[in-house]
Amino acid sequence: MERSSRLLINTGEGKGKSSAAFGVMSRGWARGWRVVVIQFVKGGKWKTGERKLADQLEIEFHTLGDGFTWESDDLTTTAHLGQEAWDLAKAKIDSNDYDLVILDELTYAITYGWIEETTVVETLRTRPARTNIVITGRGATEGLIEIADTVTEMRKVKHAYDQGIKAKKGIEY
Repeated sequence: MERSSRLLINTGEGKGKSSAAFGVMSRGWARGWRVVVIQFVKGGKWKTGERKLADQLEIEFHTLGDGFTWESDDLTTTAHLGQEAWDLAKAKIDSNDYDLVILDELTYAITYGWIEETTVVETLRTRPARTNIVITGRGATEGLIEIADTVTEMRKVKHAYDQGIKAKKGIEY
């Protein structure tokens, strides 16, 4: 069966979910696609390599969270930011202006209850035919998995952080 767009999910406890999505971002850009990235958790203080690359390539990039939930001073504000990120994501998807929409860390917005899974699933199911979607984050819900074309589960075998080694610029961010 040939479909004009794909829905991919990178989930699981291992590292590399977002990195894989940003590989797709680069590939889409190289094919002349119009690409947008929406990050649901990371805040503006993060100076990531993927953001620098997107800026260099003039890819639209929105970092709308306020950081990891355990760092939040106000979880109500954090949840509100997650809802605003979804509102923007839905508008970008519905616009039919993009060949690729990356929803980085979307799964957390659903599992934390910031947005309803059914709303997300309906938007993804009825997306424009040209709009490919990549979703990242741990704990992808059954509803997301059911409608996805490809789901990859990252599994951690070993990670430097577990040995007390800090994240390295260019490798982890």
